[in-house]
Amino acid sequence: MERGLLELHLHAVSFLFIERELFTSKTLVKLTLSTGYDFEAERVFLPALKSLYLLIDSGIDYDNHCRLLDGCPALEELFIRDADHDCPPCCGSVVKSASIKRLVVLVNLPNKRDSHDYAYFEAPSLVYLDYSSYVYETYQIVGLDSLVEARLSLKIWDYYDYNYDYEYDDESGDYYFSSSDDEGRSYCYSYVDDERKEPIFGDVTNLVAGITNITTLHLAPDSLEAFYFCCESMPVFNKLLNLFIESNKDKGWQGMPLLLKSCPILHTLVFKGLVHRVTNKCGDACACIPKKEKRENEKKNRKIVEKQLSCLWTCQVKVLEISKYDGSFQELKQMGHLLGKLGCLESVKVGVHADNNTEFLQANLLALPRLSSKCNNIQFS
Repeated sequence: MERGLLELHLHAVSFLFIERELFTSKTLVKLTLSTGYDFEAERVFLPALKSLYLLIDSGIDYDNHCRLLDGCPALEELFIRDADHDCPPCCGSVVKSASIKRLVVLVNLPNKRDSHDYAYFEAPSLVYLDYSSYVYETYQIVGLDSLVEARLSLKIWDYYDYNYDYEYDDESGDYYFSSSDDEGRSYCYSYVDDERKEPIFGDVTNLVAGITNITTLHLAPDSLEAFYFCCESMPVFNKLLNLFIESNKDKGWQGMPLLLKSCPILHTLVFKGLVHRVTNKCGDACACIPKKEKRENEKKNRKIVEKQLSCLWTCQVKVLEISKYDGSFQELKQMGHLLGKLGCLESVKVGVHADNNTEFLQANLLALPRLSSKCNNIQFS
């Protein structure tokens, strides 16, 4: 340290007390702490540190975590991995820094639901956020007004024995409906046994409301479900220009209609795959809405009535990009749905897998009718 060390990567497999000189370096610019257990630091002052990587396999306690961040006044980049251990989340639950501009947080503790009660983020200089975690019970977001780009992977807890309101979808013969109690908590009921289910844990309302100044948003497949089930109200993204959606055949698009309605100046819409879990909550965003059915349950004398939501007719998207396109019937139907309802489209780009019959796929897509008169061509790659 006396020679002016600029970069240090430290890994420990057991309890470690770090010498004070390490955390009072005037020259250190990049520091990685990768631990299999706890570590302590009596005093921290790293005035030159720009990048900090916390790869925690066991857990750094709250006091040491706060002491570490407070002692880095010039920190610009913070990467936190709080995963694969048996301790409650710590580093990924609280981030407070006046200087950081880029923040990457990964919290993966699927067996610690009860410890995900509160998350706090305060970073007035932050311009980029990459956040992946199971949803917390509540979030407090302070001063993210400078944020420009966000990547969210918000996972719903899998403690439940039902399929999260996948009512009336194509993979289940059972039917469900939702209700609320006097405190506003949502429940799902099954037509099979009418048993009240456990409320879905977590609320991302404050998290979503805290990032409304962004111009670019990337959503992992789980996030649309979290928006639908764990967000009490969708804020308006008045500055959002670019929206990237990653799809997965096991995850639904329930949050898509309300999200698109909340992006009044959206310019570019990008899908990484179009195949997703079909539910009756995708609304007008999806061409795969299950056919209207009305079935009376003789015992309960109830009917299922499908309510369609419209979100594409008023969407201002001018650029539509699709990657991982295989040309399946569901994908072609979805493309026809998008082209036939997005009235402001000017450019369409489709990425086709090289091992597919490219000419056949292109011919099918080019034959689809388009609502927008300005959409004269489809580019393939």
